[in-house]
Amino acid sequence: MNEINQQFSKEEQIRYSRHFVLPNFGPDGQLKLKSASVAVIGAGGLGSPVLLYLAAAGIGSIKIIDNDIVSLSNLQRQILFSMDDLNQPKVEIAAKRISRLNPIVKIKAIQERIDSTNALKLLEDVDVVIDCTDNFPTRYLLNDACVLLNKPLVYGSVFRYEGQIGVFNYKQGVNYRDLFPTPPEAGQIPNCEEGGVLGVLTGIIGSLQTNEAIKIITGISEPLAGKVLIFDSDTLESTIIKIPNRKSRDTIKTLINYDEFCKVPPKSNKPMKEVTVQELKALMDSKADFQLIDVREPHEFDICNLDGELIPQGEIPHAVERISKNKKVIIHCRSGARSGNMVQWLEKNHGFTNLYTS
Repeated sequence: MNEINQQFSKEEQIRYSRHFVLPNFGPDGQLKLKSASVAVIGAGGLGSPVLLYLAAAGIGSIKIIDNDIVSLSNLQRQILFSMDDLNQPKVEIAAKRISRLNPIVKIKAIQERIDSTNALKLLEDVDVVIDCTDNFPTRYLLNDACVLLNKPLVYGSVFRYEGQIGVFNYKQGVNYRDLFPTPPEAGQIPNCEEGGVLGVLTGIIGSLQTNEAIKIITGISEPLAGKVLIFDSDTLESTIIKIPNRKSRDTIKTLINYDEFCKVPPKSNKPMKEVTVQELKALMDSKADFQLIDVREPHEFDICNLDGELIPQGEIPHAVERISKNKKVIIHCRSGARSGNMVQWLEKNHGFTNLYTS
C-alpha cells in the first residue's frame, strides 16, 4: 500500500482502482502504462476509440498525428466529434476531448501529414505506434519507420463489414511487408467513402487495437504478434491467420516515396479547370448545352443529386464513349477528389480537353 501511495496520487488510486485489483495487472501494470508513450496516427474512425481508451487507461503520454478536419460524414463513426466541431482540426478537438476525460495524461497534438521527411522524428520518442490510417502509402510508411526505429506497430483496418488487426515488428518479428509484400494496384480497392464502412466496426477494431497496445506495454499476455485477426461484424465470425516470416525487414534500409511505391497517380502540375457551385447553378439556370457527370456511388446519388448522369468512378474506364468531346463536360463528386482524379485520368489516357471538375 505504501508503494501505491508513493507512485500514484489519491485521484489516480481511485481512477485506476479496477486495474489495481486485476490479476496479473495491479499497480505494476498501471505504473507501466503511466510511464509509457504512444503515438496514434489518424484521429478518425479507428483513432477515436483508440484515443479514448488509451486516455481512460492512463497512458502517460499520447501523441496524436493527423492533418484532417472534421466533416459531417465523419460523425457516423468518429465518436470523438460532434456537430459543433465541423471544419475544425481533428487533432485539436481530439486533444480537448481526451484531456477532459483524463487530465492526468500528457497530450501532444500534431496537425500535419506524416511522411518520409518527418516520420522518424515524430515517432522516435514513443514506445508504441498505433496505425489508425486508411491508405496503403501511410501503412507502408509507418511499418518501415517502425522497423528502422525498432518500435512495435499495432495495425488496424476496416472496410464495409470486415476489420483486421495485427501487431507488427514486436521484438523484431514479422512486419506489414511480410503480410503484404507488394501493395494492390491503385484504384483496385475502394476506400471507405466509395465502399462504405459500418460505423460501429471502427469502434470494435479500435478497441482491439488499444487492447493490444496495453498488452505490449504491460506484458500481461502475449500480443497478436505475427498474426492477423479478421473480424466479420455481419456474422460475428473471426479468424486468426499466421503470417510467414519473409525476412522483409532485411530489405528496409531507409524511407522511400510511398505514393510512388503504391502507384498513387501523381498530382498534375497543370491547373485543374474548376466550376464553382455558383457557376454550375448559373449554367443549369440558363439551360446551357453541357454534360454533367456524377462519379459518386449510386447510394450517394440517391440521397442527393444535381440531375447529372450517374457514372460511378469505377465504371468510367468502361464508359468513356458516353463522355462528350464536343461540349463542356463537368465531372462532379462531393469533395472534388474523385472528380479531379477522373479528369486527370481522362485527359492523360483519352486526350480530353473539355473537362471541368466540380
